[in-house]
Amino acid sequence: MTTNPFYWIKSEDWHTAGEPFRIIPEVPSGYIPTGRTVSDRRNQIIQTENHPLDRLRKFLSHEPRGHADMYGGFITPPDDIGAHFGVLFWHTSGFSTACGHGTIALASWAVSTGLVEAPENGVVEVVIDVPSGRVSAAVTMKHGEPVQAYFMNVASFPIEKGLSVKIPSRNEEIRVDLAFAGAVMASVSAAELGLEVKPGNADAFIKLQREIKAALGDRATYLDYELYAVIFFEDERDHPDYRKTIVQRNVTVYGDGQIDRSPCGSGTCARIALLSSDGRLRKNQKLLHHSIIGSAFEAEIESWGGSHGDFDSCNVLVKGQAHLIAHSRFLIDEEDPLSPGFILR
Repeated sequence: MTTNPFYWIKSEDWHTAGEPFRIIPEVPSGYIPTGRTVSDRRNQIIQTENHPLDRLRKFLSHEPRGHADMYGGFITPPDDIGAHFGVLFWHTSGFSTACGHGTIALASWAVSTGLVEAPENGVVEVVIDVPSGRVSAAVTMKHGEPVQAYFMNVASFPIEKGLSVKIPSRNEEIRVDLAFAGAVMASVSAAELGLEVKPGNADAFIKLQREIKAALGDRATYLDYELYAVIFFEDERDHPDYRKTIVQRNVTVYGDGQIDRSPCGSGTCARIALLSSDGRLRKNQKLLHHSIIGSAFEAEIESWGGSHGDFDSCNVLVKGQAHLIAHSRFLIDEEDPLSPGFILR
């Protein structure tokens, strides 16, 4: 492990539907934990006080190198030879177990850099080990460039439906549905809160996410997974495609009040699982899922899995597009008086 207080870190910055994803292909020797799986490595980091990779996460996600809603990933070895590589997802609040928009960006990065060999024109599969399991993306290539990707998540399914949660600031109770999609996601109707999903209401959604997360407490825990995000959704009944498909707009607030600019890949899978269990999603019907900034993912059920409690699981395909926005070199200065950075929303 390096003891040098000054070192450089290379990154490739991408965005998927507006949400940033900072890819770190290499970290200093000894920084990646020695666990057998990506999940093991994540657990080692979060269980070790001031782990060097956690400190590097803060340098790269906090200001002045990042911002309150920054997202990214450290490339790691895969769990075994069945995947091309592994990734440790991170954001300003910690290390997440799943990240759909990040998977789309990573797959596009992998074919763009030649890490995964791809045809000039056609489709190539990129397989990635993440903390919640093994995921993949089918990347469409055109003239040697990735133009879109279909992200296949781990199995998604409802956990609990119709939970009653009291909102202290409003002195009222709302209905919350929980689903697993590589992470525990709570869904709340924005209409029930009297709020429209638009940028001007971002601060209100952040406040509500924190209240809902605290009010749910252990009720939102599934196995070793704690609540990751709250999805505030609304139907877009005026959309021209609403009669033939389900069209919704959402804002996903994850971690400690971080807003996803994309429709959220994992969140989209959670919404599909809940819409299916509600009987709203018909066979072969798609969800057109818009974000708070208007960007979109398109999703559908690829196949059905086994039962989880009272609910069936499904394997969801999410279509999105990632774009390269920067090649960067960051100087990590442990002796900077503001290290490892700060958050000023």
